Amino acid sequence: MFFWKTWKTLQANGVMGINRRNADYVLKYNKRHLYPVVDDKILTKERAIAVGINVPEMYGVIETEKDIDRFDEIVKDRRDFVIKPAQGAGGDGIIVIADRFEGMYKTVSGKIISRDDIGHHISSILSGLYSLGGHRDRVLIEYRVTPDPLFKGISYEGVPDIRIILLMGYPVMGMLRLPTRQSGGKANLHQGAIGVGVDLATGLTLKGTWLNNKISKHPDTTNPVNGVQLPDWDGFMNLAASCYELSGLGYIGVDLVLDEEKGPLILELNARPGLNIQIANDAGLTHRCHMVERHLAALKKTGRTETVADRVAYAQRHFGPPASIADLSDKGTGAPA
Repeated sequence: MFFWKTWKTLQANGVMGINRRNADYVLKYNKRHLYPVVDDKILTKERAIAVGINVPEMYGVIETEKDIDRFDEIVKDRRDFVIKPAQGAGGDGIIVIADRFEGMYKTVSGKIISRDDIGHHISSILSGLYSLGGHRDRVLIEYRVTPDPLFKGISYEGVPDIRIILLMGYPVMGMLRLPTRQSGGKANLHQGAIGVGVDLATGLTLKGTWLNNKISKHPDTTNPVNGVQLPDWDGFMNLAASCYELSGLGYIGVDLVLDEEKGPLILELNARPGLNIQIANDAGLTHRCHMVERHLAALKKTGRTETVADRVAYAQRHFGPPASIADLSDKGTGAPA
């Protein structure tokens, strides 16, 4: 009886489960042949560069064991960079080099690793150790993002990122992900990072979730994570919304970062975004997605389509804090506004 009541409550509040996400959104809106665009970070970056979308600079790609010898040439004039698997997931296999030390390399956490260590790691990536499905992979070496000073008091070491979920190009929910000591400086929730809800209308952070518990302060810095104004929020929203045209996929998570010098950048795209974002926002995805679907149906009847700016404006009108879960479920037909 307890589990039945819990399920009914979650359903009434529009909380999306993994089965609904997969059946009603991932399978429905994401064409299988387009998955490589988001599953391969190199392809994503190349396509973004081609259409002028801001991404961290790509320094080089290693595709074979023989290519490992090119590593020194790729990074010869660089003190810091990132090594990552092209088809990795969840932050696994990523090494962030922050500096050099006595002919070796220092990671962002201060660990010293040798050139041989890096060679072995690159070989492991190529073998598919970190790739989706264990398939042979490629290695991407790219610009290391320097986080905006805004995050110093609410993040531990690594680079915070912002996840925005899109449905047919409409932002429906956002979350700031903050690295912790437990996550090893990575902004991945399953490794122990914090997820903080974000008001889509203003870019103001809400309360957070850490290890599936609600929190209001960062466990390492003890500073509040709520009430932080993310700068250039409209820039983040427009950059994220433009990824619908970039990928062709209807239901995606867009991961963005705020670099101290370069501003908002697209980090990667995810065709199967996680669902913990609902805990961080204390809101369900289902009602918001249904509202966008009703809006799209109404647009179709009139023969209208909307631009990136139109889609962002729609999200900011309807998905700010004043709109409660009850409001979203009672919006009616969702006619174009």
